[in-house]
Amino acid sequence: MLGLTTITLACLTSLFGAPGGGASGFETLILRDGQRITGEVIAEKSGALYVDLGFDVLRVPRDQVARRAKLEEAARLASGAAQGPVEDASGFFSSGLLRPSPVKELVAKFGEAVVSIETPSSKGSGFLINKDGYAITNAHVIQGETRVAAILYQNVPGGLARRRIEEVEIVALNPFLDLAMLKLPLPADLKPTHVVLGSGEDVNSGDAVFAVGNPLGLERSVTQGIISNRNRNLEGQLFLQTDTAINPGNSGGPLFNQRGEVVGVTSRGARADMADNLGFAIPVNAVKDFLRNREAFSFDKANPNTGYRYLDPPRRLRAGRPDGLGNNRSVAPRQPGHSPAGTADRARTGH
Repeated sequence: MLGLTTITLACLTSLFGAPGGGASGFETLILRDGQRITGEVIAEKSGALYVDLGFDVLRVPRDQVARRAKLEEAARLASGAAQGPVEDASGFFSSGLLRPSPVKELVAKFGEAVVSIETPSSKGSGFLINKDGYAITNAHVIQGETRVAAILYQNVPGGLARRRIEEVEIVALNPFLDLAMLKLPLPADLKPTHVVLGSGEDVNSGDAVFAVGNPLGLERSVTQGIISNRNRNLEGQLFLQTDTAINPGNSGGPLFNQRGEVVGVTSRGARADMADNLGFAIPVNAVKDFLRNREAFSFDKANPNTGYRYLDPPRRLRAGRPDGLGNNRSVAPRQPGHSPAGTADRARTGH
């Protein structure tokens, strides 16, 4: 009864006005299906928000609200949605707010942008970020390798056509964020689509997401789930936690939201003998920062200090303690005309 009285009073207030009211208190509720409700939020309960529309009061379940925005921000988002994908100021990738669509349609639209990454020792996933053939994957997918190939999948009548691209170039590498940027030398007759990067601020727990990748070599697999947690700290780095199935081979692939925007890069999953439905993705904001500052992470395969490719130091040829070390408190005195014991071993090991 009390709740009904509160709502009735709110309706009367909306009809006759209230001191300090006006459009400045209006908000736009962005729903999970992409729809928007604009009005004044007059009550916030544990399970719902009550919005004054001016002629009625609408109850909106909290679990249907993806985001709340002020009028100015909502106008900007609406403008972005009307324009579709827009090029970033860096000119290197596209971002934007797309319209929600069924997963089947989004896979058909952006599936060609997802590629398979192959090296002599591993296989993973990646995705194209622009029309020039630049792609993102995980650094651990190409760890210690300089020979990289990619497979593109084109939609053709009756199925998919595979196109293998050799001599893929490693352009930038950030092992701390587990991100790498590649350059695919695309043939002139190949014009694949590329993804649109979303906004990390629009990601919330409970949002529907899906991944496209190559788990265990099963090409172009699609898995679906939700965001379990948007801020999961693992070893000092933030990840998106998701119950979307993430398996070996998914690494480096895109995690899409229900509008087809990339919101993360699938990076790791829990071992099958320890947990189920526990996967993690690198947030898209970290990917954008990596792309905008790619020059700082430039990779040069001719430079031995670039990336992961280091030569192991040579091992000692003789086992056991070198002669002359004694009890480790003193070293035997050097004999004239003789080298100290262990010198040859130290020379071989570089010590």
